[in-house]
Amino acid sequence: MRVHFIVHERFEAPGAYETWATRRGHEITFSRVYAGQPLPADARDIDLLIIMGGPQDPSVSVEECAHFDSKAEQALIASAVNSGKAVIGVCLGAQLIGEALGAPFAHSPEKEIGTFPIFMTDKGVMNEMFSHFGNTLDVGHWHNDMPGLTPEAEIIACSEGCPRQIVAYSDRVYGFQCHMELTPEVVELLIAHSDNDLRRAAEYRFVQSPDELRANDYSEMNRKLFTFLDKLASRYGQSKA
Repeated sequence: MRVHFIVHERFEAPGAYETWATRRGHEITFSRVYAGQPLPADARDIDLLIIMGGPQDPSVSVEECAHFDSKAEQALIASAVNSGKAVIGVCLGAQLIGEALGAPFAHSPEKEIGTFPIFMTDKGVMNEMFSHFGNTLDVGHWHNDMPGLTPEAEIIACSEGCPRQIVAYSDRVYGFQCHMELTPEVVELLIAHSDNDLRRAAEYRFVQSPDELRANDYSEMNRKLFTFLDKLASRYGQSKA
């Protein structure tokens, strides 16, 4: 499987997504746009497109952030979706999927930084791709916004602070507002970048301190993510057989 990552910032690393792709022996390529690496011209040589998070939102212009071309990314996402590729968006990436499909992003009711439970909706419980999640699962969060919803979209999971944590846009296209890719190494990168937010942690209901972030166990959600990705790879492979 050919997996391509769009990485917006060094501190928004692919983490467990890259670990999964490496362990499964998939071909991995990157557009590290923060380092000047270009986006693919199209999605022809991609089987799974994974768009990572970032401090931007989809409305940020190239004039405001020279390395982030929201419209170009949305065009690539739309091309991947329309050509039947598998697509996953994480945080900003999830919002960009919604935008690419005509569903504007929105601000989340709460800022969430840390590990908090998500709750599966009725649609989520019935969706075979997420059958191993159970009814609730502790996952990572690091966001202010949330993805938009198309008429066909199904909300798979929500949290107390955000009503759109996982969105299924189709059987191959998924937006994860939550960060199931977090590892201790990725968390350290995010802590180093988020000093202002974390210094004010006590002002928010769902923002943990650096010590709490470091104490979280991210391994179980990583394993759940790996199983989801295995299911998605199998579904994609069957569709191409």
